[in-house]
Amino acid sequence: MDPGVRALETEMNRGFIQVLLLVALEQRMYGYGLSRHLSGLGYTLEENTLYPLLRRLEKNGCIESTWDVTEERPRRFYLVTEKGRHLRRRALEIWSEQNRILNTLMEATRHA
Repeated sequence: MDPGVRALETEMNRGFIQVLLLVALEQRMYGYGLSRHLSGLGYTLEENTLYPLLRRLEKNGCIESTWDVTEERPRRFYLVTEKGRHLRRRALEIWSEQNRILNTLMEATRHA
């Protein structure tokens, strides 16, 4: 893949992944389960990207975590907070507006 395209994809994914997690974590999930869920939807997320982002979102108060030690293997479950829902709503509003502007520009360019 072209290095310029790879850099653009990385940059575009930064915000997208945060919103993706804030949407997915409306349901309580643990890291590996979350990764498998997203993979099933066609989006592969590396562990070295997922876990630091989960920690950062938790540190910022956007998600919260609890440990479940009832199984043989303890698991840390994550869930979006009200602050995370607010951030998600705002991010989706921004995304929607940017998409509207882009579509308007593309339509105008087609007819020029």
